Amino acid sequence: MTELRRRMLQDLQLHGYAKRTQQSYIAAVALLAKFFNRSPDLLSDQDLRNYFLHLINDRQASRSTVRQYLCGIKFFFETTVGRPMPALDLVKPRKRIKLPVVLSVNEVRTVLALVRHPLAQMALTLIYACGLRLSEGRQVQTGDIDGARRLLWVRDGKGGRDRSVPLPEATLQRLRRYWHDWQPQPPWMFPAKSETGPVGPSLLQKAFKAALRQSPVAKNASVHTLRHSYATHLLERGIDLRVIQALLGHASPSTTSIYTHLTQPVLDHLSNSLNRLMDEQ
Repeated sequence: MTELRRRMLQDLQLHGYAKRTQQSYIAAVALLAKFFNRSPDLLSDQDLRNYFLHLINDRQASRSTVRQYLCGIKFFFETTVGRPMPALDLVKPRKRIKLPVVLSVNEVRTVLALVRHPLAQMALTLIYACGLRLSEGRQVQTGDIDGARRLLWVRDGKGGRDRSVPLPEATLQRLRRYWHDWQPQPPWMFPAKSETGPVGPSLLQKAFKAALRQSPVAKNASVHTLRHSYATHLLERGIDLRVIQALLGHASPSTTSIYTHLTQPVLDHLSNSLNRLMDEQ
């Protein structure tokens, strides 16, 4: 590891960035250096301008990719090097609001029933039942389950926030049967095969995709779709949006408000209104 890379890593740690963010920021700077084949601290403002034009025009990188590179490179120059670069203030990735895919309750049930791997099926069931992110679901520990109060504690979620979410009785009973039958190695509820850490995300993603292909559900769904579906199903049952925001661990209500466009009652009401409108013509 070069001294420059070590210093950036230390700066990221001192600023309290999550480990995954540290890795992505350092990777962004490493790719920048590789592109120009020289140390990144030797690059000029014009070099950075050309690099982001290359990302946008030649590579046609997504907004999220450009934003991630921008944040990492900007941190490097402003914090580690101590040399702000005006060109970075010009980069404004175009914002796109994309509606998430949502499965119906029956579709969720159908897909999860087709998951073959017992560990993956239980982990994916818990992700849906508690509205978890993939990273949160796979890292559940035995001590996070409060059976007496029917709660699941989500530790160190996005933004470093802890939260508790209701654990449905049926899901708790399934967890107990899973624990009895498979006896996973503590502290992890879903340990990796080597039992040195939690199960990897790829196993859960592959298990979900395999089940989706076998099912009659013709939607481009992913593991994260289970979380979107959880939020939408709660809203359809009249749960207040602010409660759903707390359950999902969203920092802003605007993030949660996207689900108001997806609920079936809203769509049914709109459809009925449009039908009546057209009948009057």
